[in-house]
Amino acid sequence: QVQLVESGGGLVQAGGSLRLSCAASGRTFSSYAMGWVRQAPGKEREFVAAISWSGGRSYYADSVKGRFTISRDNAKNTVYLRMNSLKPEDTAVYYCAAGPVVTTGGGAATGYNYWGQGTRVTVSS
Repeated sequence: QVQLVESGGGLVQAGGSLRLSCAASGRTFSSYAMGWVRQAPGKEREFVAAISWSGGRSYYADSVKGRFTISRDNAKNTVYLRMNSLKPEDTAVYYCAAGPVVTTGGGAATGYNYWGQGTRVTVSS
């Protein structure tokens, strides 16, 4: 029902910034909570950030709080992740996800209904 396509990943030096985008299909985009989940090589998927369907509430993993900002533009069916002050430990494939409710923490790895293909972020030291 919902197709998600991430973009904006790439190679950046530590301390730099990137903005990830997730374009969603479907007229019901505004009804979904959206999240970003990442997976580093050899690691399990890790919750990064989430935003409610209205955009009024956002949630962040402690590891990215203060550096990353999630936002959404329902008119454009797009969710964003602004990443500032990037660290090498942020290196991962970042996945956009959608679901009926916000899911954070460990449950985010499996708690969303729809997933994008992922976009790779590499932060060099």
